[in-house]
Amino acid sequence: MNGGHTGPETTTALWSADFLGPRFKQRLLALEPDDEGEVCATLVRCAQHAPRQGTAGQRAAVNVVLYVHGWADYFLQAEAAEYLTDAGFPFYAVDLRKFGRSLRPWQTPGFTDDLAVYDEDLAAAISAIREDLAEELGPDVKPTVHLLAHSLGGLIAALWADRHPEALGTLILNAPWLELQGSSIIRTIAMHLVDPLSRADPRRPLWLPEMPGYWQSVSSEAHGEWHFDPLWRPKASFPIRAGWAKAVLAGHAAVERRLDIKAPALVMLSDRTHIQVDWSAELMAADAVIDVEETANRALRLGRRVAVFRYPGAIHDVFLSRHGVREEAYRDLAAWLRGYPD
Repeated sequence: MNGGHTGPETTTALWSADFLGPRFKQRLLALEPDDEGEVCATLVRCAQHAPRQGTAGQRAAVNVVLYVHGWADYFLQAEAAEYLTDAGFPFYAVDLRKFGRSLRPWQTPGFTDDLAVYDEDLAAAISAIREDLAEELGPDVKPTVHLLAHSLGGLIAALWADRHPEALGTLILNAPWLELQGSSIIRTIAMHLVDPLSRADPRRPLWLPEMPGYWQSVSSEAHGEWHFDPLWRPKASFPIRAGWAKAVLAGHAAVERRLDIKAPALVMLSDRTHIQVDWSAELMAADAVIDVEETANRALRLGRRVAVFRYPGAIHDVFLSRHGVREEAYRDLAAWLRGYPD
């Protein structure tokens, strides 16, 4: 894998090879510039072994999965993508602005002071998906989008789904970050501390202790089985900045007040939490990032149709857990998608 920081400019609309392998291609999506300059998102698609066949003059029934990554993260779950694609669900993923494939040298990694900014990224991704499928299956195709999002991406996706009630078939959240670790009381205290810092300098980095245990559980450089780009997913995460922290806390507060997501929602979680500074073998079979019990409770505030699936032995990213756990999650997700045909 190269660092991904060179290559086509954001004006291109062409698909090009992706580092995940021959079944994957990527396309840059130009977005409106911000105060740091040019901005883009990157759409990745997984190819089927055989092309789909549409029927002339008829609408092809297509249920599409769009994946959104978490904090200090990017799309790398090729195994999940291939499983769902081969199960009949075209799979796409988006690296949001200033993350992963979309990160540029002049940008503050992962920074925003308003989570609603990603509305543009998601709109561009869905538009490009529709265009891609129309080229393959014909102009009458109107795919149903099922949004699959992890951790911070889960918070972003939930808030987006609440604002766009007709946009989705279903919402699938893989260990979504719906509340600050601890409680809403801690979040309220944190907001009072962060707010004046954010007003003075939104990009001011906050000092927080490093928590590398989860990275060690998943990285092939330590105890895990997955290779990470060190620029896109550093061991110590990206610096936490005041404006970003305020935006995330505001998102958590919105979930606590209740959302009104119309689409059926599936929340996938480990069965337990184990958060600690130093690595231990316990981190190979528990969520080391979020409080899964608090998250399960918060999930009930997303909408009126919410299912919570728990996976014993899963880590924070259920799809990066040990093989047996993630295989069960793949099967459950495929069954869920088949239950909501377009």
